Amino acid sequence: MNNLTPILAAATPVHSTLTGIDWLAIAFYFGILFCVAWWVVKKGKDEAADYFLAGRNLGWWVIGASIFASNIGSEHIVGLAGTGAKDGVAMAHYELHAWCLLVLAWVFVPFYARSLVFTMPEFLERRFSTQSRYVLSIVSLITFIVSKIAVGIFAGGVVFGTLLPELHITIGSATIDSFWIGSVLVIALTGLYTMLGGMRAVAYNDAVQVVVLIVGSALLTAYGLIQLGGWHELRRLCGSDMFNLWKPMVPAGMESTWAPVKEPTRIAWYFNTNYPWLGMAICAPVIGLWYWCTDQYIVQRALGAPNEKTARRGSIFAAFLKLFPPYLFIVPGMICFALVKANKIPALTAAFNADPNASQGAFPLLVEHLLPAGLRGIVVAGLLSALMGSLAGVFNACSTLFTVDIYVKLRPKASQHEIVRMGRIATAVMVLIAMAWIPVVKGATGLYNYLQSVQGYLAPPIFVVFFFGVFWKRLNAKGCLWAMLVGFAIGIFRMLVDTPASLFKDFHYQEGSFLWIVNNINFQYFSILITLVSAVVMVGVSYLTAEPDLNQIKGLTFATASAEDRARTRASWSKREVLASCVVMVFIIGAYLYFRG
Repeated sequence: MNNLTPILAAATPVHSTLTGIDWLAIAFYFGILFCVAWWVVKKGKDEAADYFLAGRNLGWWVIGASIFASNIGSEHIVGLAGTGAKDGVAMAHYELHAWCLLVLAWVFVPFYARSLVFTMPEFLERRFSTQSRYVLSIVSLITFIVSKIAVGIFAGGVVFGTLLPELHITIGSATIDSFWIGSVLVIALTGLYTMLGGMRAVAYNDAVQVVVLIVGSALLTAYGLIQLGGWHELRRLCGSDMFNLWKPMVPAGMESTWAPVKEPTRIAWYFNTNYPWLGMAICAPVIGLWYWCTDQYIVQRALGAPNEKTARRGSIFAAFLKLFPPYLFIVPGMICFALVKANKIPALTAAFNADPNASQGAFPLLVEHLLPAGLRGIVVAGLLSALMGSLAGVFNACSTLFTVDIYVKLRPKASQHEIVRMGRIATAVMVLIAMAWIPVVKGATGLYNYLQSVQGYLAPPIFVVFFFGVFWKRLNAKGCLWAMLVGFAIGIFRMLVDTPASLFKDFHYQEGSFLWIVNNINFQYFSILITLVSAVVMVGVSYLTAEPDLNQIKGLTFATASAEDRARTRASWSKREVLASCVVMVFIIGAYLYFRG
């Protein structure tokens, strides 16, 4: 997930290695994107369902590829390789959350498909109330703007700064560096095809981008293993600790127990903070289930399916694709570490040892010193495709949320043309907001790290109301509304406390004070606290007030689904979907069993 992606800031420049054939490969990639976007724009209809949900006619493979592309950004790829070079497979815990997509496929897709909603807040309105819809819409928009868009900008600027650090434009006495040039170019290009083509352009371009991304990363992994001498040599050079998925979660000296300790094990990655086993066991799944099952940014692709069967298959395919990151992004970092340790490539060893933070640049270092001309261009195109795919998903989700949940509510008689036009305007506004973010993102040293905790503070109430809402018919609109209000209030309070301490180096709370304690509580523990409080408030308020009208929530919970609903759902899947889901789970369990040192 984006809230778990490592920072690129220490990435090592690869500008000296991009040749003419590399640029030709990159140009060819952008040419394909342009052709796909043009085809989509020509095919599109001036209707809301077509613009926001691709006419509810996406194929299962497009849905799965688009979900995966939206999740994987450039900062994700380079950062995971950095953690691989430093800590081995430790961060694969988060990449093995493919099972959350199976929850989407088997638990939530039936409810979303039969309700025919455009957005997640709209589903919440059907289940609870209009007030709940407005609260979730506004909070989701703010979250997208202050976290996902900012992360995308940061990634775009740093990728260009990494590839072309010498690129600059001088206007009078002012010099525009590669960070600005890269950020503006990526935002403008991505915003353009998202604004013109809507969800269909995003989804089909994502499908192309996933192919480039996987092929490029697979080539890097394969070349690295060949140069190193094979997988067995990688294991020998890295040692058992780097192949141990469990060791980082067990406190030092407490290997035989699962008791929480005051000072949990430090896992060094972008945030360089503590990730205790209790937080990993409870908080990480909560955020994962929120992200994969209820976040507009992800689920909108499944909403674009023509029926329940296609949405389920697309979600299962996305789960299968989600199995790749540990092997295509983390393993290359480990390969870089092993190549340096064995001094297989002297230039790589020299570059790695010259920078104390070089492990975070493992991915671009391999691109620079390992791949031949042409293939470097494909891998760089993969980086850019990952960046554009995730950013396009944000623009499209924001546009849909604002137009469907706010504009249409304010203007219920708006024509289809007016709704689509507003969707394009909303996308353009998101692009302008993103550009306005550039100086803030570039100037605030702690901003990126701070943004990663935002979702940990805002996700729990959403997780609670959706999951409790479909499993527990007794919970009502007032319980949902108060759970979100109280949960968001606690989360926003923590964000406000964290803001000055995160963005300003010289700011510190007085040690031992209340605000100091709040600021220093592990963010995963604080996220668990918000989850518990939200759950208690939702259940408590619901049982203190009247029961919901069962006719209103018919088909929106397991208990109120009719026999026809259950029969339709059962007819929408066969042994094929069950087998595919089992294969995904076997791979996940297999990874946990294999990576144990």
